[in-house]
Amino acid sequence: MKLVRFSSQGAVHCGVLEDTMVRLIHGDNLFSGELTDSVIPLAEVTLCAPCTPSKIVAVGLNYRAHAEELRMQLPDEPLLFLKPSTAVIGHREPISYPAMSRRIDYEGELAVVIKKPCRHVAPAEAATFIGGYTCCNDVTARDLQKKDGQFTRSKGFDTFAPLGPWIETELDPNNVTIMTQVNGRQVQQGVTSDMIFPVFFLVSFISRIMTLLPGDVIATGTPPGIGPLQVGDQVDITIQGIGTLSNTVVAEQL
Repeated sequence: MKLVRFSSQGAVHCGVLEDTMVRLIHGDNLFSGELTDSVIPLAEVTLCAPCTPSKIVAVGLNYRAHAEELRMQLPDEPLLFLKPSTAVIGHREPISYPAMSRRIDYEGELAVVIKKPCRHVAPAEAATFIGGYTCCNDVTARDLQKKDGQFTRSKGFDTFAPLGPWIETELDPNNVTIMTQVNGRQVQQGVTSDMIFPVFFLVSFISRIMTLLPGDVIATGTPPGIGPLQVGDQVDITIQGIGTLSNTVVAEQL
């Protein structure tokens, strides 16, 4: 099942994508609202970011091939950082290239969306706290990341967390393909079976540090092939079983 948030006639709604139609969900809770009899053609709505996280917990260096690409040792524990909720944008919304950066990179990732409060859960219990999965682009100001030596500024700009186009509830996260294209050219491809720390372990590990709330997102790391974006580029992230998240890069409007 594909869960969507969308705007129509000036209001934001929740729904379920059924082929080319969206069936409305009563209320604003994607995971517990009741389906209604009201449907709207997908072509007549604007998709929004599929969730409104209080935080995005991102994982660095979580693919073996990516660690090899960077000639770095595999981490003993997940390397975590946070992206703010203000970085979130949806499918087809523009990525803003910050004036203070000289290089921004794409990072295509599988994102986990939490559906209920999650604290101190075991890996075997993690699936029951997951509402579904979506595509994520962990956009990074690479020059500022190197300059700062930590990730807050380089990962935290407005528009640096595209999510979408929807949440897929029926997915085995352990063996799906992730592909990134820039202007139609493939630049990344990986498979989640190459993760150092798999999805259910990550949910458990993070839940022992901080409470995960409904709508929170875990960005599970990027496969090899990261590289730069330029103003005017279109970046498409496709995940098997989910779909394609598309965004275009624009110059920051000061």
